[in-house]
Amino acid sequence: MLVLIPAYQPDSRLADLVRALDRHHVLVVDDGSGPAYAAFFDAARWAGAEVITLDRNRGKGFALRAGFTHAAAHYPGHDVVCADSDGQHRPADIEAVAARVGVTEAAMVLGVRRFTGPVPARSRCGNAATRVLFRLVTGLAVTDTQTGLRGYPARMLGWLGQVPGDRFEYELRLLLRAARERLAVDEVGIATVYLDGNRSSHFRPLRDSARIYRPLLGFAASSLLAFAVDVGLLAALAAVTGQVTLSAVLARLVSATLNYSVNRSAVFARVPHRRAAPRYAALALLSLTANVLLLGWLTGVLGSLLPAKLLTEATLFAAGFAAQRAFVFGQGRRTRDGRTVPVRDAAVARNG
Repeated sequence: MLVLIPAYQPDSRLADLVRALDRHHVLVVDDGSGPAYAAFFDAARWAGAEVITLDRNRGKGFALRAGFTHAAAHYPGHDVVCADSDGQHRPADIEAVAARVGVTEAAMVLGVRRFTGPVPARSRCGNAATRVLFRLVTGLAVTDTQTGLRGYPARMLGWLGQVPGDRFEYELRLLLRAARERLAVDEVGIATVYLDGNRSSHFRPLRDSARIYRPLLGFAASSLLAFAVDVGLLAALAAVTGQVTLSAVLARLVSATLNYSVNRSAVFARVPHRRAAPRYAALALLSLTANVLLLGWLTGVLGSLLPAKLLTEATLFAAGFAAQRAFVFGQGRRTRDGRTVPVRDAAVARNG
């Protein structure tokens, strides 16, 4: 097993961590910290670490990928555990994650914090918001989306090198890609340690968390476009025919076709039409039935078609997103213990 530590402008805690991990090979990636920090990397070498240095600051994601590439080339077959250089990951927790990687079928193991006790408000609120949004967007329940303590089996090193992102967003993108591909994610509880009020963290809560919002915003835009088409056709057809139910059905057929095309290509993972189309049709039929019944009832209650239509669509929006994500465009299945595995691995998980 190899411990990978990306480090940018570290202090003496880096060498302390290396010494505590003397049972393992430790690879430190100096992310262009500069001459002023050379002594700390020299101390890490003296403590037993291998250090590779980037020519300039490229970001945590770039440093991690450089480490994965180096590990794959020079230590093939070795699992990798990533840890931060600032002392917030205890050696015992690193060992716990490493042990889990060796026995789990999961594609990654997260060392997750519970955020109890004295935790900086920025970290507590940022992680809670990102966790909720991540689950809403992906359907995957991850306790700690921002943890830097992660373990990967050797077979994942090539996959890790293919995920884009040079800075902090890289770790979020790994989780998003894993969720999209329905790769199994395992968790190990670790201590919540914040030193000096977490001043050493380079995490940008608003900018980095915003990357999680993009799929949800894409779905909202797709739904808004379909809604505009739906309302426009409903109003026009109802004015011509005088039949609310017939108009709602025809308008929904057109808007649903548009919504399916946009969501399949731009929001969710691309799934073959032969698999997604029948599921979407079944969901659309169920949605149409609920829409017509709710619209008819609300029109009678409110006495106006447009307010009833707006309230109906708002009510069905969240349910539609969750159903499309999990039922129509989902690519995997869950094992008995709640983990998510890709379709190609489902039989292995079922028989394991």
